[in-house]
Amino acid sequence: MNQELTPEEKEALKHVASKLEFYEEQRRNLIPILQMVQETLAYLPPEAIKLVAEHLAIFECEVYGVATFYNQFRFHPPGKHPIKACLGTACHVRGGDIILENFERKLGIHAGETTPDREFSIEKVACVGCCALAPVAIIDETVHGHMAPSKVEGLLMRIEIEKEMEERAKKKDESGQ
Repeated sequence: MNQELTPEEKEALKHVASKLEFYEEQRRNLIPILQMVQETLAYLPPEAIKLVAEHLAIFECEVYGVATFYNQFRFHPPGKHPIKACLGTACHVRGGDIILENFERKLGIHAGETTPDREFSIEKVACVGCCALAPVAIIDETVHGHMAPSKVEGLLMRIEIEKEMEERAKKKDESGQ
């Protein structure tokens, strides 16, 4: 999924480029630089990987290789509504993988990806610490316990309805009514 950078991300990438001058051009700075990039952009787009490689005078594949080794780095922009599906032992035993599959099917993406409109992203997590509520999914920052496949569509529909209500309210405000 190769997405175009948004205008905001292009601006942030310029900011990243200016921050790179504060890092010595040594390979040992790779991880701190990648952390800075992700903190600034929320993920590591190919353009940023190229920028980092050029700064450190190493190959892009080396930067990518290091970044893929660590779970902390993302290669897709996070969605406006991040979804975390718990696959810890308690959640797994109670069907967490089925909950994850339902989110993937309803949104048309896989774990680690973001919908093309950047509304949703899905992430697998090892444990969220709510084992008594298994299976668990976290949407935005809200924990949803005792998840069932039938709840997935309702949760996504609620977000869509809230979005439509916000858009209507915004249009109403803009029209002065």
